[in-house]
Amino acid sequence: MTYKLFLDDIRDVNMIYKKLTNDDFVVVRNSHDFKKVILEKGLPALISFDNDLGLDENDQVAEDGYACAKWLVYESGIDLQNLKFNVHSANPVASQQIQGLLDNYIRHLKS
Repeated sequence: MTYKLFLDDIRDVNMIYKKLTNDDFVVVRNSHDFKKVILEKGLPALISFDNDLGLDENDQVAEDGYACAKWLVYESGIDLQNLKFNVHSANPVASQQIQGLLDNYIRHLKS
């Protein structure tokens, strides 16, 4: 079963992708659920990343989208050679971090 994963604490899919809805993605709102879904379902056909994920259950700054990308690269053990992803974060610095980490890692895997 292929699926698409949307990581964002506030926005819904149609706020980013005008012709798509939450029904077109598995929507996760935090890093815990991000990891859980990937471990249960495998690597999605597409991941759409937000970075800033608000506060956690203890009102602390939550683990962000960059931390999720780092988990994929350094801890998940999943082959990411065919990973397709988009970064839809409004945070330009974090967007570049996520994009750069994943692009460089995938390029390394393919070399």
